[in-house]
Amino acid sequence: MRREDLIEATVAILTKAETTLSPWVMAMIKEAAEKESNPIARSQLEAILENVDIASSEGVPLCQDTGLPVFHLEIGRDIRVPPFLEEAMAEGVRRATKTIPLRPNAVDPLTRKNTSDNTGRGMPDLIIDLVPGDALRITAFPKGAGSENASFLSMLNPADDPLDYVAQEVAKRAGRACAPVFVGVGIGGTFDLAPRLAKRALFNMPGYSDLELDLLSRINEIGPGPMGLGGMATALAVKIETNLCHTASLPVAVNLQCWANRSATATVRDEGWNID
Repeated sequence: MRREDLIEATVAILTKAETTLSPWVMAMIKEAAEKESNPIARSQLEAILENVDIASSEGVPLCQDTGLPVFHLEIGRDIRVPPFLEEAMAEGVRRATKTIPLRPNAVDPLTRKNTSDNTGRGMPDLIIDLVPGDALRITAFPKGAGSENASFLSMLNPADDPLDYVAQEVAKRAGRACAPVFVGVGIGGTFDLAPRLAKRALFNMPGYSDLELDLLSRINEIGPGPMGLGGMATALAVKIETNLCHTASLPVAVNLQCWANRSATATVRDEGWNID
């Protein structure tokens, strides 16, 4: 696997993710706009759709907050992971920051000094799964601060209703997360596993189980609507991931994504790479 292939693939998927939305995301926003009875809410959704069209046609970012670079790596068990994987992807982020361009968002958490290129110690954020096969699939998932800041983790009492808790909390926070939002929920595991379940849930959207549809309905019944200005669509989709937990605990985490649910995927093999 060539270093330059990894760099080029990283730049390509960041470019696509930052300037376009996946068809299924666009379909959900369009459906919400068509169903919306509140004229203010409908105007917000229509403005979002116009914004996406302009960004796509002009090749510019969908939002001024181009996020922090997060990547989901699905690594085939039959490949040899190159020792330069993280370094090559970081170089891809640096190139993409200049060429797209991306807003330099990565700062030291204590000094607040900006690295100027969206990389630094521990960057980019890589979430790794081992899967069958002889390829590496890389999904770019830029994460903006508005939705990330509205995310949360709680250690509930096992007697609590986690769905009611999530619905109430999401409804309170969604307006400042640029609703309509996508809701990734992690229930169970441990203190540190629940948030990873929630982040993975965002990768695996949309969800259509009865439990997920029930939670989506609860959120929209009490929620503030698009941009917190009233209306029907506070959330567009919910995905729930669960794991076993201790009998005395109930970890619940929610990772929100704003309407700009940005992602793009490339497959990298020894012979080259392609956008999925």
